[in-house]
Amino acid sequence: MKPTGVLMVGSVPGASAQEVFTNLTAALPGRFEAVPDGETGERHNYIGWQMQRFPREALREKLGGIPLPESGSGSGLPAFTLEDIKPTAYDEAALSSYSEFKRLRQQNIIPSNVRFQICLPSPYNVLIGHIKPELINAIEPLYEQRLAETLDRIVAEIPHDDMVIQWDLCFEMMALEFEQGRLTDTWHRPYFSSPGGVLQGLVDRVARLCERIPKDVKIAFHLCYGDLGHKHFVEPRDMSLLVEFANALLAREIIGPRTEWIHLPVPKERMDSDYFSPLTGLKLDSSGSKPPYVYLGLVHADDEAGTKQRIETAQASVPFPFGVATECGLGRTPLEDIDSILRICKEVTAEHL
Repeated sequence: MKPTGVLMVGSVPGASAQEVFTNLTAALPGRFEAVPDGETGERHNYIGWQMQRFPREALREKLGGIPLPESGSGSGLPAFTLEDIKPTAYDEAALSSYSEFKRLRQQNIIPSNVRFQICLPSPYNVLIGHIKPELINAIEPLYEQRLAETLDRIVAEIPHDDMVIQWDLCFEMMALEFEQGRLTDTWHRPYFSSPGGVLQGLVDRVARLCERIPKDVKIAFHLCYGDLGHKHFVEPRDMSLLVEFANALLAREIIGPRTEWIHLPVPKERMDSDYFSPLTGLKLDSSGSKPPYVYLGLVHADDEAGTKQRIETAQASVPFPFGVATECGLGRTPLEDIDSILRICKEVTAEHL
């Protein structure tokens, strides 16, 4: 039996949200629960466009930041206020794209049962990716406030039953791998200390933002190992750490009962049952009356045979149905690979009932 449904993780090449919506729904009829706007324009490079929200002295020098001034607060570091952190503008992008989404749905280009997918990086990703480590703890509550303002506007202006907010969690996975000693680059060292350890500290941060989202708004998660230069920061041993993080998220009352889906990556070369077997420990039933759907990121360009083999291995290894996806967003993927990916996604899946 074919897997049911396809998830577009987030970014998709296109000149506009209209182009992305139109191309995706035409290429993959009946496959989507929700569809993203492709993160086109200045958002194409994941969190890169958020650098301009911060003062230059806060940015890592490798990213164009300037050295810290000699004077500052009593700690010897500069002090920041909310006025120093510009609004995220994710709300502007979401509302603009939702307007186009509605227009295309009125024209029956987007099916009436497909919702608008809003993909957001957690503050942890933006901060550890851009900010000098010694300044992150001071800036974190300020940027969290800006993202909370973004969420407030989104949920005020988009009908709650017409959207899914997907949290993109990449550097969280790297923090967990760093804790296990599998990453040595100190860029990935968690900047916080938590009595419950790194895992609890990461989940606490996600939960804080979810508390800002009304409970009738569905949420989702994309767990990621990175796509810098189309390579992972580190290759996962198997799905054990992904499952551990997913279970910790779903165990939270503010998160689990309204989680719509979880996306987990599958490297191209992993066709073995050892990689998938930890999925038997994924605690979906404890999260609510409707368990989250799982999308496995096992589709790789120009590899239909390998994709089918990964599906076959996964189906023999896990006790629940799943849909398919790529490992990460496609915003920086060559157009010829996009055509291959969409064709494979259609070939290997069935439509949602």
